Order: sequence, then C-alpha cells, then structure tokens
Amino acid sequence: MTVETNEPGWEVDPDDEWGVAVITTVGRQLRLRREAVGMRAADFGEAVGYGEDLVYKVEGGKRIPRQEYLDRADAVLDAGGLIAAAWEDVKRVRYPKRVRELGKLEGKAVEIGIYECNSVHGLLQTPEHARALMEAAQPPYSVDDVERMVAARLARQTVLGRDPAPSIHFVLEEAPLRRPVGGTMVRQRQLERLLEVGRLNHVTLQVMPTSTDAHPGVDGKIELLKFPDGTAVGRSDGAFNGRPVTDPKDLRILELRYGTIRAQALPSRESHAFIEQLLGET
Repeated sequence: MTVETNEPGWEVDPDDEWGVAVITTVGRQLRLRREAVGMRAADFGEAVGYGEDLVYKVEGGKRIPRQEYLDRADAVLDAGGLIAAAWEDVKRVRYPKRVRELGKLEGKAVEIGIYECNSVHGLLQTPEHARALMEAAQPPYSVDDVERMVAARLARQTVLGRDPAPSIHFVLEEAPLRRPVGGTMVRQRQLERLLEVGRLNHVTLQVMPTSTDAHPGVDGKIELLKFPDGTAVGRSDGAFNGRPVTDPKDLRILELRYGTIRAQALPSRESHAFIEQLLGET
C-alpha cells in the first residue's frame, strides 16, 4: 500500500473543549487497540496508508482523523466496527466550533431572516461557489482547510430541508449576484441554485437592486433567528459591535432595520425575474 503524504485530518481547535475531548478519546482508543495487538506505529501507518508521524498525531489527539482513516484502522485492528463508529462523533468535531454553534441555532429556529450585502449567503451557496470564495482568501487556506470549510457550509444547508421547515427570508444585494465568482459556469449554477431555493414554499428570496436608495443595511449584514419558545437572537455588522443580541429592545432595532430592508427590496416574484434575467445574460 502506498503511504499518503497528505495529513489524514484537520487541526484540532485548542479552544474547542468538546472537540478536544472527543478527538483525545478517539486517539487514545486507537493507540490502546494498536498496542493490544502488538503493532508498532510504523507498521500500523503502513497498513492504513499513512506515515508514522501522522499516526502519532491522531493518537495524541492533535489531528481530527478522516472517515477513511477510521475505516481502515477498524479493518486493520479487527475492531468489528467499533472504531469506524467513532466517525459519528468525529464528523461533528471537524467543523469549527463557531460553525457548529451557528448550525445548532439555525436547526432550532422557526423563523430565519437574513440580509446579506457582500456575497451570496452561505445557506444559498453551491459547493463550487463556496470553494472559489475560500480559495480567494489571503493569506490562503490549505487545501484541507478549504475542503473542511466547504463541508461545514454545506452541512448547515440541511436546515433548508428540515421537517417541519422554518420560515426563511433572504434579502441579497444585486452586486454579489453579478460578480463572476469561480467563472461563468459556477456563476450560472449559483444563480440556478438561488432560483431553486427561492421556489421552496417556506423560503422568500428578495433582491436589493443597486439602484435602490440608501437603506438600513448599508452598514453590513443582518441575521435574525426566532425560536419556538418566543425567544430570539440577532446580529448585525452595523449594530452592537457585531455581537449577538437577545435583549428585546436590541432585537426590536434589528427587526425594524430588517423590515425596512425587505420593504425596499424587490418583491419575491420580481426578484426571481431579476435573477432569471441575470442568468440569461451569462
């Protein structure tokens, strides 16, 4: 078997206490099972297709293993599926803590309101669009980090198919829809994706034309999430220093701003026609 040169996972965020605990436990179990069968780290690494140093990193809780690593380890150590089953916990840890927390909130929300000014919102991005954005970052991310972040972004999109579905409202600026992120084909697929999501009966998608006069969103994006118990959380780049707020007085300010933005944007039907026009121009 050819030994792979790429590392079999991702770095563990030291500030992610739960993530560190999960990966440390999985690594310890891998080491104990390997030692129990009398296999040296170098021999084990060769058997699963990774270098010895990477085996030590995984066993030491320094790296988040990929699913194929756990599957191969399970077969080599004859673990009967116990090691492979650890992927159910590991796959959640591979996403950054902030993304997991955001996904958890979106998963609980009964109503989600989003105004995005600088890009297509993450819940609407195609994999190719998301990858192109992340590959454009400076300083550049590693290939592994890009793939990890793309996977995390796509995982959040499961909220669109949740049952019962939340009511979701998007307002997107025109300018990002015109930006050829990833090239012509990627842009076409992204515009098609907007139309697909916009047709869902629990989604309202609006476009804010560049020709529109000044509005409360010029300071940055706004997010509002409301939950079944009547509580809510909101965030805005241009208010409260960008921090999440839950106080009813602060939420009323964000709701007022968001409501004004929605009123100034194109209605849903006209927005769809606008996106179709952009698609025809590509």
